[in-house]
Amino acid sequence: MASLPIDTAKFTGIICAVPPAPRVANRETGQLRVDRDTGKTVYQVGLCLMAGASADVVNVSVAGEPSGVQLGMPVAVRDLVATPWENEGRHGIAFRAAEIRPLSASVTPAGKGASQ
Repeated sequence: MASLPIDTAKFTGIICAVPPAPRVANRETGQLRVDRDTGKTVYQVGLCLMAGASADVVNVSVAGEPSGVQLGMPVAVRDLVATPWENEGRHGIAFRAAEIRPLSASVTPAGKGASQ
């Protein structure tokens, strides 16, 4: 199925609701899920997506550990996509991002650019 891009600029806030944890591929062996393209361990982060007066918590997968992301922290999300899925009568939407980082790491005060 096709992945649908999500414009995160439309949200009034994105906060870490559940800290990053590695995803398990095989519960019996404890083997962790690995990203096919990068070979990095896949982590899952619960994000509270806020828009106006509503908020939803979704689990978002990301390749590699999101460094510095902690519970209750505002975060920036790059390349968030939603992919509908169906398997043996069950269905849902899987969310994936290229990167999740603390919002403070992505904000540069006005007039304080790296080249100045």
